[in-house]
Amino acid sequence: MNQSAENSNTPKTFELEIKDAHVIFDTVWEALEEEVGHENLRFPKELILLGGAPGSGKGTHTRFIMRARGLTCPPIIISQLLTTPEATRIKDMGQMVGDTEVIGILFRELLKEKYRDGALLDGFPRTRVQVECLKMLVDQINQLNNEYADTEWAIHFRRPIIHAMVLFASEQTSIERQLFRGKQIAEHNRKVEETGVGELLELRSTDLEHVKAAQRYRVFKEKTWDALRSLKEIYHYHFINAEGPIDEVESNILKELQYQSSLELDPKTFDHLSPLPLAEEITIHARQELVKRLDSYVLSHTEMFTEIIEIIDTKFMPIVTRHALSGRANVNSEDRIFENPMAISMLIDIFSERGFHAMVDKRIQEVPESVDLNSGRISCRQKIVFRIQIHFEGSSIRRG
Repeated sequence: MNQSAENSNTPKTFELEIKDAHVIFDTVWEALEEEVGHENLRFPKELILLGGAPGSGKGTHTRFIMRARGLTCPPIIISQLLTTPEATRIKDMGQMVGDTEVIGILFRELLKEKYRDGALLDGFPRTRVQVECLKMLVDQINQLNNEYADTEWAIHFRRPIIHAMVLFASEQTSIERQLFRGKQIAEHNRKVEETGVGELLELRSTDLEHVKAAQRYRVFKEKTWDALRSLKEIYHYHFINAEGPIDEVESNILKELQYQSSLELDPKTFDHLSPLPLAEEITIHARQELVKRLDSYVLSHTEMFTEIIEIIDTKFMPIVTRHALSGRANVNSEDRIFENPMAISMLIDIFSERGFHAMVDKRIQEVPESVDLNSGRISCRQKIVFRIQIHFEGSSIRRG
């Protein structure tokens, strides 16, 4: 009798899931196809799976992560999607809502047009079953990509990019942050009720009691931690220590989410772009190449090199000096020496060696020279002007 009573208090969603990911996924997928049609199963290009212990800062860092990836749609907060009475009761117990309900609601949400370029999922996946369902979703999206590859619909079925980002916080930190959040929300709600200004915020019972906050962390460690770690073997995985100050955590996040074309572009797109060198490949040896060129000027073109230095010293530097505050100077020159491309290369390299950035623009102008009074015809000569823009770090002045 006691055994039956005990079982009656256990949410049936846990017991009836049977942890059969294939059954759950197939049921949800078939329902989606029937509801929206096969050709409308259009999921986001990018999914950021944001996981972590309660109080690890998922809500705090969500906006920063989305800005880093250029996502403007709202984040998908799984706990806020699950608002049924049964789901609310389970969450208040510090437990997790069943996988079938989570998968069904989430997949329908992902089909919304506002998420086509990408979406951040706060709190998914949380179980091994959800990880398996995610893998099957990615497989299905890839199949759709192959199916529509040579059609006009191809742009709607792009291969997905999956980033798994896990924010870690210790049990002590987690409990402290949960209870602190509870106090903040309770105070906010009290002021709203007193003044009638603002909106009430959801206050979880787990944010009010130490025992429930600890229980919520234990549930995370027992049921979610292994699921999150398993993502490391499948997708781009980013493990972030969330114990530090906000700016330190955000700096680590930014490093982890740096753009990588080979991982994010479609293979066909990457193959087209790959012959072009990356900027870092060019710049990594730029200093050595500059030194080599300057030495070659001295050895092989001594006279021209000396003349260019003289021109810079007598005609350019006085103008540059007058613009020391702004860090930008424009110099026009009609010196015929710059008609030789070698001279322009020397000019740019000399300025670079001295810490300036120089750019040269050649302008050809028609200048009237004479007029035939009988015919009215104007004869012109070509005037070549070299416009040199010189940039450098300007002076920092103190104002009082």
